[in-house]
Amino acid sequence: MNTIFKLGACAFALVAVACSKPQSGANAEIESNIDALLSQMTLDEKIGQLNQVSSYGSVEAMADEVRAGRIGSILNEIEPANVNRLQRIAMEESRLGIPLLIARDVIHGFKTIFPIPLGQAATFDPEIVREGARVAAAEASAAGVRWTFSPMLDVARDARWGRVAEGNGEDPYLTSVMGVAMVRGYQGDTLGNPASIAACAKHFVGYGAAESGKDYNSTNIPPAQLHNVYLPPFEAAAAAGAQTIMSSFNDNDGVPATGNRALLTDILRGEWGFDGFVVTDWNSAGEMLSHGFCADSAEVATKALNAGVDMDMMSFAFVKELPRLVKEGRVSEAQIDNAVRNILRVKYRLGLFDNPYVDESLRDSVFYAPSHLAAAKQAATESAVLLKNDNHVLPFGSNVKRIAVVGPMADAPHDQMGTWVFDGDKDKSITPLTALRERKGISINYAPGLAYSRDNNKAGIAQAVAAARQSDVVVAFVGEEAILSGEAHSLADISLKGAQRQLIADLSATGKPLVMVVMAGRPLTIADEVAKADAVLYMFHPGTMGGPAIADLLLGDANPSGKLPMTFPRMVGQVPIYYAHNNTGRPCYGSEALINDIPLEAGQTSLGNTSYHLDAGFDPLFPFGYGQSYTTFAYGEPHLSADHIAKDGKLTVDFDLTNTGDYEGAEVAQLYVRDLHGSLARPVKELKRFQRVNLKPGETQHVTFELPAEDLAFWNPEEKRHVEPGQFQLWVAGDSQSGQPIAFTIE
Repeated sequence: MNTIFKLGACAFALVAVACSKPQSGANAEIESNIDALLSQMTLDEKIGQLNQVSSYGSVEAMADEVRAGRIGSILNEIEPANVNRLQRIAMEESRLGIPLLIARDVIHGFKTIFPIPLGQAATFDPEIVREGARVAAAEASAAGVRWTFSPMLDVARDARWGRVAEGNGEDPYLTSVMGVAMVRGYQGDTLGNPASIAACAKHFVGYGAAESGKDYNSTNIPPAQLHNVYLPPFEAAAAAGAQTIMSSFNDNDGVPATGNRALLTDILRGEWGFDGFVVTDWNSAGEMLSHGFCADSAEVATKALNAGVDMDMMSFAFVKELPRLVKEGRVSEAQIDNAVRNILRVKYRLGLFDNPYVDESLRDSVFYAPSHLAAAKQAATESAVLLKNDNHVLPFGSNVKRIAVVGPMADAPHDQMGTWVFDGDKDKSITPLTALRERKGISINYAPGLAYSRDNNKAGIAQAVAAARQSDVVVAFVGEEAILSGEAHSLADISLKGAQRQLIADLSATGKPLVMVVMAGRPLTIADEVAKADAVLYMFHPGTMGGPAIADLLLGDANPSGKLPMTFPRMVGQVPIYYAHNNTGRPCYGSEALINDIPLEAGQTSLGNTSYHLDAGFDPLFPFGYGQSYTTFAYGEPHLSADHIAKDGKLTVDFDLTNTGDYEGAEVAQLYVRDLHGSLARPVKELKRFQRVNLKPGETQHVTFELPAEDLAFWNPEEKRHVEPGQFQLWVAGDSQSGQPIAFTIE
C-alpha cells in the first residue's frame, strides 16, 4: 500500500509516521537551547514571543517593537528585502537575537495557483496535493514566508458555508489523507530546509459545522460526533508532524474554541502529544468578548492562555494584559514559559536561529517556474469531474470545427484562481478562451453573453445564442466569481447567479450540443441546468493553469478522472446532505410518493412514512465520490481474505479493475464499510480506503486494500475509542452509492 494512505489514516489507528518531526538528538539539543534562552528572558520578552501582528506597512513602523522583543511573528510581509531588514533588527539589535517567524495565508499556491483545496480533494490523488503544497512552499519561502495557515481540515457538509472551498469536503478520511499530504508538502523532508514552511492545521475544531452554513456561527456538535467526524483529520495532521494548530472562531455548545481547555490542552497535548504551538485565528481571542464568554480583555488573556493558546493573532490581549495578570497571580509565569517554549521549538526546527534570512535573488527563478506550472496544470486536469456526457459529446472529435465559447467564466483570469489568493497574478492565468484559441484546426466563436457571474443584464445573451447557432458545439462557462466563496461568503441560495440560468436555457433551445463547464468554489444546485446540457464538466476554481487543462479535457488530450468530495444537492433545502448519514428509524427506500404524486384532497396520511422531502425525494443530484470518464471501468467481484476477523486482526480485500472502454483513463476505486449494529447508531457507509488506478484500454489491474479491524473503531458512549464485535458490510465501487455489499464479521 502507498505510504501516504497509511499516513492519512493515522487518526484511524493505521500506521502513524511523523513526517517532519526531528530526531530525538536534535530534540534534546533544541530543548537545551530553549532552556538557556528562557533563563535569560524578561517577562516582557517572553510575552513578546506570544504576540503576532500583521505588517504595519513599513519596516520603520515595526522596528522599535521588533528591537524591544515585543513581536514574535509577523504576517503579511512578503517583500524579501523587508523580511531581511526585520530579521536583522531581531537578530542583531534585539537583546537576545530571537528571529521572527514570517507568516502568510498560502492556501492553494503562492504565485502559481493550484485548484482550490476542494478541487484538489476532487483529484483523490494525495501525491498531486503534496506536490502542490511543495510548490507553494518553494515560492512562498522565496519571499521570506516560513509559515502558512494551511491546511484547512474542517469537515464540511453544508455547501452554503463559503469556506467549503478551502477544505477537502465532507468526509473525515479523505480530509485526513489530503491534510497529511499538504503537511508533507509544506514541511518537506526537513523543516530546517530554507524552502520548507511550517504547516498550520485549522480550524480547531468543528468550524465546518456552523449552523445554517453562516460563517463564524455557533456549532452544536455532540461529543461522539466531534470525536468520530471532526477531530480525526487534526489528529492525522498532528501525527504527521504539523508544527502549528489554529483555534477556530466558533463556539461549540457555548464554549469558544480559543478558550476551550478540553480541546487545546487535554486532547491536543494530553492525548495526542502535540508539541508544536497553537495560534488563534485573527482576533478570535478578542471575539470571546462578543461571544459573551469573557467580560474584558484581561479575562480574554486569562482564558485563552490557560486553555492552551500559545500565540495571539491580532487581539493584543496577551501583550496588554499578561504583565499585570502575572503580578496579580491570575496567570502563572510558568504557563507563559510553556507557551514560549512551544513557539521557540518551532523556530529552532525551522532553522531560523541559524539562517533567518531569505536569498533575495531566488524569486525570479522560483515564481511561476515551468515545473510549477506543469504541476498546476496536472492538478487542474485531475480535479475536473465529469458529471454528464450524453451521447459521448465529449471529447470533441475531428468533426468539430467551430466551437461557440460563451459564458462569464470563459475569460475570467482573476476569478478562475478562486478564493484566498493574495499573491497570484491574474496576468499569469491562462483562461479557457485563450487556451482554445491557441489550438489548431478549430475556430472559436466567442460571445460571453454575460460580463460576470452575477450579471443580470441579458442584452448579450442574444449574441451568445447567435454564436451557438453558427457553431458545431457550444461550451458554456458558468459558475461563480472567486469572491462568492471563501471566508465570510456564505450563501442561502447556491444556484447560478445573475442571468446564467437563462443563458443556459436559451443555449439549450438552439438544439446545438451543449457542454456546460462550471467553475465554482462549492457545489451548486444545478439540477435544471444539468438536464438542459448534453455534458457537464465541473471544475472547483482550477487556478493559474485552468484554461490549458480544460482545453485538453474538451479536446481529448486528457481524460476526466475527478470524483466529488462533496455531495451535490438537488435543491438547497436538502442541505446539509452527505453520504455518511445515519439510517434513521424510517429510512427512505426510493419508492416514496413525491409531491406531484399526491392526489387532490388526499386524506391525512404519512405517505411513505420514511425520511425524505416531498419535493426533492431522498437522493442527491450527485453522490459523494461520483465522477464519470470518457472510458468505462468494470469492477471484478471483490474477495475477502476472511469472513471473520479478530478485533486485532486485518482484512484484505482484492479485486480486478478493467478498463472496458476506448480511452486510457484513471479510476478512483473506493472502499466503504458499514457497521450494522453498535452501541451508537453508525453511518450507512464510511469511506475507509481509495486508490487511483491508471489503465489503458483493455488493461486489467489487480487492486488490493488492507483494512485493519482497528480502522473500524469509533468513539463510544463510554468515551473510549473501541472496536466493537459484530456484523459489517463492505463495498468496493466508483462512488458512495454504487456496488453490492459483502458481509464480514468482527469477533
